[in-house]
Order: sequence, then structure tokens, then C-alpha cells
Amino acid sequence: MENGEIESADEEMPSSSGRQYRPVGSHDRAVIEMSSMESGSSPNIPKKKLSVVPQVEITGNDMEGSSQTHDGLNGDHKESKLELFGFDSLVTILGLKSMTREQVPTSSSPRDGENISITLGRPKETGPKLGTMMGVFVPCLQNILGIIYYIRFTWIVGMGGIGESLMLVAFCGTCTFLTAISLSAIATNGAMKGGGPYYLIGRALGPEVGVSIGLCFFLGNAVAGAMYVLGAIETFLDAVPGAGFFRESVTIVSNSTSLPMNVTTTTVSTPSIHDLQLYGVVVTILLCFIVFGGVKIINKVAPAFLIPVLFSLFCIFVGAFVAPRSNAPSGITGLKLSTLKDNWSSDYQRTTNAGIPDLQGPIYWNFNALVGLFFPAVTGIMAGSNRSASLKDTQRSIPIGTLAATLTTTMLYLISVILFGSLATREELLTNRLLTAEVAWPLPAIIYVGIILSTLGAALQSLTGAPRLLAAIANDDILPVLKYFKVTEGEEPHFATLFTAFICISCVIIGNLDLITPTITMFFLLCYAGVNLSCFLLDLLDAPSWRPRWKFHHWSLSLLGALICIVIMFLISWTFTVVSLALVTLIYYYVSIKGKAGDWGDGFKSAYFQLALQSLRSLGANQVHPKNWYPIPLIFCRPWGKLPDNVPCHPKLADFANCMKKKGRGMSIFFSIIDGDYHELAEDAKNACHQLSTYIDYKRCEGVAEIIVAPTMSDGFRGIVQTMGLGNLKPNIVVMRYPEIWRRENLTQIPSTFVSIINDCIIANKAVVIVKGLDEWPGEYQRQYGTIDLYWIVRDGGLMLLLSQLLLTKESFESCKIQVFCIAEEDTEAEELKADVKKFLYDLRMQAEVIVITMKSWEVHMEGGPQQDESLEAFTSAQRRIAAYLEEMKETARKEGKPLMADGKQVVVNEQQVDKFLYTTLKLNSTILRYSRMSAVVFVSLPPPPLNHPAYFYMEYMDLLVENVPRMLIVRGYRRDVVTLFT
Repeated sequence: MENGEIESADEEMPSSSGRQYRPVGSHDRAVIEMSSMESGSSPNIPKKKLSVVPQVEITGNDMEGSSQTHDGLNGDHKESKLELFGFDSLVTILGLKSMTREQVPTSSSPRDGENISITLGRPKETGPKLGTMMGVFVPCLQNILGIIYYIRFTWIVGMGGIGESLMLVAFCGTCTFLTAISLSAIATNGAMKGGGPYYLIGRALGPEVGVSIGLCFFLGNAVAGAMYVLGAIETFLDAVPGAGFFRESVTIVSNSTSLPMNVTTTTVSTPSIHDLQLYGVVVTILLCFIVFGGVKIINKVAPAFLIPVLFSLFCIFVGAFVAPRSNAPSGITGLKLSTLKDNWSSDYQRTTNAGIPDLQGPIYWNFNALVGLFFPAVTGIMAGSNRSASLKDTQRSIPIGTLAATLTTTMLYLISVILFGSLATREELLTNRLLTAEVAWPLPAIIYVGIILSTLGAALQSLTGAPRLLAAIANDDILPVLKYFKVTEGEEPHFATLFTAFICISCVIIGNLDLITPTITMFFLLCYAGVNLSCFLLDLLDAPSWRPRWKFHHWSLSLLGALICIVIMFLISWTFTVVSLALVTLIYYYVSIKGKAGDWGDGFKSAYFQLALQSLRSLGANQVHPKNWYPIPLIFCRPWGKLPDNVPCHPKLADFANCMKKKGRGMSIFFSIIDGDYHELAEDAKNACHQLSTYIDYKRCEGVAEIIVAPTMSDGFRGIVQTMGLGNLKPNIVVMRYPEIWRRENLTQIPSTFVSIINDCIIANKAVVIVKGLDEWPGEYQRQYGTIDLYWIVRDGGLMLLLSQLLLTKESFESCKIQVFCIAEEDTEAEELKADVKKFLYDLRMQAEVIVITMKSWEVHMEGGPQQDESLEAFTSAQRRIAAYLEEMKETARKEGKPLMADGKQVVVNEQQVDKFLYTTLKLNSTILRYSRMSAVVFVSLPPPPLNHPAYFYMEYMDLLVENVPRMLIVRGYRRDVVTLFT
């Protein structure tokens, strides 16, 4: 197959949207040859091919130099309009796809001997996605409203009184509300995968913390399943006393005064612990069978479990207002102010293990103990994040749904405290375990059914969710001992389900709900503290990747939420707290020693970047994850012009260096090159370095100064780009001004030096930012208005997008708006490209207007009528100068009897290709002048120097590109992504 041809498949490629896409053919205009030389110009360049196969994968090797025209092979083939800019053009609508995965492959232009693989088409739809209501709000509401409210809340009001119960609800509600705010911030900082809070904590605080807290959260969910089962069985036995095999009666001894003759005894029937154990084990086994056989059905009908809960709540509130009814116990007084006053204060006393008041009971209750008992009633705020993989828009649904459910249930609890405290006497509140059913209208059976269905549904969710959490931890392959719980995609975690069932049955055998709930509380509090600490660390570090859409957060709120979680843990039981923290610590150290390293771009690594040498050792020499990427510019101070001797760096270059940092964070390296012999100029270099260092301190630039002595500027730059920096603190962006004075007769070496520097940056894997119009760059207090326009031609790892966002953080540009111009070659591609780019920018938390310009609109603008574009004069002038330069080269070659030479090396000039490059830059310059003449800054992709072209030609291409544009940043990324969709 000839160079640049495209193999076609017979069958059509499927589309997720229902449309059919035909295979790409060699005559399609969307297929763009992005090479810098013709394959026939050098016999040493191997042939390459670009093929599209039915599996929608494109494979190519060595795309460099595939620009051979096909006029002789295919008369219908149209020449590419963007050949100059390299292979990775946005026109192909392929560059954005690789950023939608967390482990982003290296982004580079293909080189000799390399293969590339690009996936075409949209992501495969896995099924219908859920919105805010059914995906987040309903699951959170279902998990929060549970057994504690029905069978323990009235008892808590009776024991703590209305006053302390209100304080209890407000205290616990504040904890979950602050945690929900932190959760919202982290969840809106990028796309989420499965694993819920484990995924968020692990990616923010590192794999060790994530696995340790994730395992405890798994245990909490497993134990919660036992709590729900016991609650359902206890309600069933109270509703159907004859179903118990070991029914027991308890004699209550109470004393309302200090006088001995006022002692009263009451006999109360209560379920036996043996019945709870027997029924609990049977129900748990049945639920496990359901989990094994019908998980998909469970997930579909799970929201239906909320209907009995909501209806039962309605019945309870209606019954409270119509109480007391004719058959009601004497303790139910109805809503009375006198009852409210009697129940306002607390009445802590001893009870049996079942919570029945008894002067000889083994348990003495206080406020701390009530916190441990009630806190599981406010948990469940993570239910929405646990379903992140099933949500349409996690960044919108999780904050709204979670906070709405938290506020709704907290208000419900506060109202219920006053309602129950005004409804019944204290003795009725403490002895009637199902007072909610007693007052419900019209029948108590409604509450029994509601409790049983809601608790069994919650238990089913726990037995379904906990194994998947364990499988998610195992699949990350951090902890080797969990390898048995790993599952492949689409496979059910059967072994993890059996292990979860074993833990659940073990807790059911304990049989005491009041002893289980504090254990659950500790595990959930550890998870909530981890979420708050994650948000605290990320917000405090404020790395460039930290751009959450949820703006109503602050590191102080996250820190307060974490402290409240820790306080609640110690209030409940310092013994349980110490044991829980010891367990987390042991798992942490075990993972640190035995676990495998996982580069998740966590917040601790961002902190290491700010801790000098110790941070450097911690990071190692591996490439930095996009979430931890910081711009470290290498700023070329004195090229392409002479500054006064007392000014070692252009003042506007120092201002621009500050624009590449977020809130001043980051390091810059300012360097200059002195031509000459090092032994003779070493002292001068030291003095110049001191002068430069003093100057950048005066300009308030965080950075270091370096002066290099070298025979030539090219040699000096080549040495500094290889050796500057240490470990991951090596500079990653080379910044310099555009050589606008290169045409002067005494500066004939600028083109070759300029091209040499760019080629050295490409080889050294450094990004390049060239500032055109540096003298017009705004100072620190010169406010700019209008737009920042991005002409995103080549996939650059997101560097251009990130730099534009960093500009917006500066006072000079904060009033500007970003416009992203993408180029398509067909009108049919425009809408799809625009939708893809808008979705991509939305996932990156970047606000920008997307404008797609087609090649057709360019041609109409250039050919439609007698009006002449002001760039045409520059175009014809460049053609004349190149022709004269080429003729001079040919004349020299004929005289010397040598091949065509330029810049000390042999070159091969294809005049047709030169005209195409000039025409490409002409059209792009015309478009920039048409749409962005009044913009504050214009960004455009930097085309690489074409292979085997004279440096003089490249300078003509660049001059035509920047013609009449007052302020421009020409950007080329490197083989790493600097932005990511994921949190």
C-alpha cells in the first residue's frame, strides 16, 4: 500500500448513538496527512500506512514524513490543509479520546520505528444512567431513614429529653452536613469510578490510607447488614408475638422519687435474644441467596423499597395529630404543651440489654452513649457516591442529591423530636418499643410492614454493596492478600459475598442491636473523617488540578468536619476509638510494607512538591501524574535582542512567568547564555547570575537563576535542557520570546539557532511556549478585557487549556473569557467536534465557549469576492523571499558542485510542499485576524520544524502565522498529559 493510503473495511462501524459510520477511505477529507516531508525525498525513511479496521482501531507506524501527494494515484483525493501541524490534529476528533481514561497513554507525535494505536468512536454505553433523584437522593434517603428512627428514636427522646435530643440531632447532622460538603467538593473535581468513598479517599490521600479506611468501611457496611436484619426480625416478633420460640417477659423496677414506697414493678414482654439469633441467621442466608441470584433485579427495584417508608412516615405524622385514639394506651397523651414541658429535660437511667428501664440493669445511659446509638440514623450519605458509575452527571448529581437528602432527614429528625416529646409520657417513650406503630394512622400494621420492608431492603443493599467495595479494593491490586476477592469486569463477586455473609451472620449471632450500632458508628466515622481530611489536604495544597465545581467549601470547614468526627468517636467510646484507630494503623503499615505502589496522583504527592529535598526523595524519578503536574518553566532571558546592561531579563518576561503559576506556587528557572570560553568567563557568569537572581527577587518571581557559558547559544541550550533540574523538579516548559528581529542583516544565525532550540525541546521532551509581542504583555496591574482565544490545532496534552486557566487566576486577566477554536475540514464534522470538545471541557471543570471553524468557511472567506485579506501581501512577500533564497542556495550548490545545503547540512526542498505550508499558515493567520483581532491573548499550536527544510523557510512560515497579531502565545505540548478528568 502506498504511503499515506488508508485501508478500508467492507462493513460499517457501529455507533453508540444508533448511527452507522462507514469506514474511512483514502479520499476522505477528514483523513489528514500531518507530515513535514515527502516520503520520496529520503530513501532512508521507511514506508508507513494508516489503516482502519472493523474493530475501530487505527494502527500506524512512523507517520513522520507521510505527506506524499496522491494526485497520480487518486484524482479525487484533496490535499490536506493542515499538514504543517503534525499528525495529532483535532480534525480527526481523536485527540480527546485518550484523556477519558485515568491512566493516560503517552501523547507524542509518532517517531521512526514507533507504532500508535488510537481508538475511534464514542464510549460504549453500558446501560441507562440515573439522574439526581433516583441515582442519589432516593438511595441516600432510603439509607438514612431506617430502623433507628422507627424503633429507637422515641426511646432516645425519652432518655435524653427534648432539649438534649435536639442538640444530639443537630450535632450529628452537622457532622454529616460538613462531610457532605467535602464529598461534594471532591466528587466535582473530576470523573469518578467505582468504589465510592474508598475511591475518593484513596485517590486523594494515597493507596495506603485508601485501602485501610476502605476495608474499615467495608466492615461497617457488612455489620450494618446485621443491624438491619436484627431490626427487621425484632419488628416482626413484636408484631407477631406468636412467632417467637423463646418469648420472654421482663419485670421492670422503677422509682419516680426517693421514697422506697414509690417503687413500682411492670411486666413487659420482649423478644428473646435466641429468637433474634435464629431468625436473623435464616433471613441473612435467604438474602445471600437473593444476592447470588438476582443482583440486577435488586438494583432495579431498590427505589421501590422507599415507598413504604415514605407512606409509613405520612401515617406516623397523621397519627400524631389525631392522637389519642379510643384504643390508645394511657401514656399517649396527644400533642400537649404540658407533655412537652415534662419531657424537656433528660432522664438517664439504667436499662436491660434490650433497652428496657431497670434499676438493676447492666447499662447506664448518658449523652455520649446516645450519640453512639443515634449516629447510624444519619449515616448513608455515601449511597450516591457509591453509585457514581451509574450516574449521568456525577459532578451535578452527587452534591445536590447528597446535601438535599442530608438536610431533609435532619429537618425530619428535628421535627420528630418535638413531635414525639409532646405526644407521650416519658414512661411510654421508654417502654413502648414500637410507639411509632402505636400512634400510626389508621393501623399499626402499616408501620410494621414499612419497617420490615425498609430494613430488609437496606440489608439487601448492604449485602450487595459491601462485596463490591471489597472487590474494588482487591481489583486495585494494592494488597496481595485480597487477591482471592478480585473479579473481572461484568463478573459477580461471589467469594466476596460469602465473606460478607460470614461477617454479617457473626454479628447477627450477637443478637443485640444496641451493641452492634456503636461498632458501625466507628467505621462510618473513620470514613467520614477520611473524606474531610482528603478535602482539607486538597484544598490546602490547591494544586492546578484542584478545580472542583462545588464552590461552597473551604479547608476550614473540612478540618472542622474531621475534628467533629473524631470528637464523636471519643464521645461514644474511647475504647472503641482506640481499637478502630489501631486497626486502621495496622492495615496502613501492612499496606505500606506488603502492598504494591499505586500512582493515583494523590494529595500527599502534591505536598511533596512543596517540601524541597525530602519531597524529591519521596517522589522518586518516575513521571508525574497529571493531577500532580506543576508548570516548571525554563525561561530564556536574553535571546533575540540586546537589553541594557543593568537589566538581565526582559521585565515583561518576568511578568509572564508569574502568569504560569497558580497563586504564585511553583518554581521558575531563569537562565541566560554567555558566548565564549568558560575558563575566561566563569567570574563574569557568577556576577551575571547574582544580578539575575537579584532581579527576579525584585520582580517577586519564585525561582532560581542560572547563567551558562558555552561556545554558541545552541550548544549552551542543548547542555542546559539536558542537565537542568533534579528528579521531578526538572523544568518541563521552555519559555522564550519570538525572534521578531531575525531579518536584520547582522542576525543571520537566529533562524538556525531558533529551529535548533525547538528541535532540542522536542527531543528532550520539553513543552515550548513562545511569546510574540512581549513588549505589549500587560503588567501586574494592567487589567485586560475581552477574550483569551485558543486555536487548538494539535493535541498537546491539555497544556494550552491549562495555561489559559492559569491566566484567568491573575488579576490582569480575571475579567476575560476563554474561547476555544477547533478546526474541522467538513461541515458534517463540526457539530460532533463541538459536542466532543464541550463535553471534554465540562469534565475538566473549564468554562469556555467552543467555536468550530471549517475549512469550507476558510475557502469562502479567501475566495469569495474582490476583498483582499491583509495577510495576502505578507503571503506573496514570503513566497518571493523564499524563491530568492532557494535560487541562491541552488546557485551556490552549482558553483561548489555539492548537494543543496543550508545551515551546514544537506536539505531536500519540495517547492509544492513549501507552498502548501505557506498556504496553511496564511489561512490560519487570516482566521485569527478575522475572529480574534481584539482578543487579549491568542494561543495557537506551534508547528514543528519540517524535516529537511532550511531554517529560513521555517521562520517565514512562523512570520506569516503571527503576522499582524499583537499578542500571541505559540504552544507545543510534550509527551505527557497535564490535565485529567478524574478526581
